[in-house]
Parts: sequence; structure tokens; C-alpha cells
Amino acid sequence: MHIVPIRDLKDTVKIENLCSETMAPVFITKNGYGRLVVMDIECYENLINQINEAKIINEGIEDYNNNKLVEGKKALEDIKQKHGL
Repeated sequence: MHIVPIRDLKDTVKIENLCSETMAPVFITKNGYGRLVVMDIECYENLINQINEAKIINEGIEDYNNNKLVEGKKALEDIKQKHGL
């Protein structure tokens, strides 16, 4: 984890390099307290993808817990009928 005081934001190249080299968020502080987070766009996209994958997994777990599952062969049959295969 990298923590940088807000005054260091003046050196944008340094912050950009830190973000791209570490592929991790850089926490910006003001008066010793967390204020901002800066990250490389690739790091951000990876984070969003992980969040979306976690949501899908949680939906599957919820479906399982609520008995909303369909047996595999039945699901394939339904798909074939729906699409005329």
C-alpha cells in the first residue's frame, strides 16, 4: 500500500509512475487523514471485473440457497427448444 501526502500530487508523473508500476491504488492523505485514491486504469478495470465476478457468484449462491436451480440436462433441453435446435 502506498500513501502519499496531497502536496505530492503536484508531481503528476511520479504519481502516475507509482500507480502503473505497483498496479495498486495510491492513497492520498490530507493532514494525515485519507482523502483520495488514485489508481491506474488497468488496476481500476481489474477491480471492477473482480466486483462483477463476485456479484455473479453471490447470485449463484443465492439461487442455490433458494432452490432456484435447474438440472443441467433439463436446462440444455429448454435452450434447444427455445432456439429450435
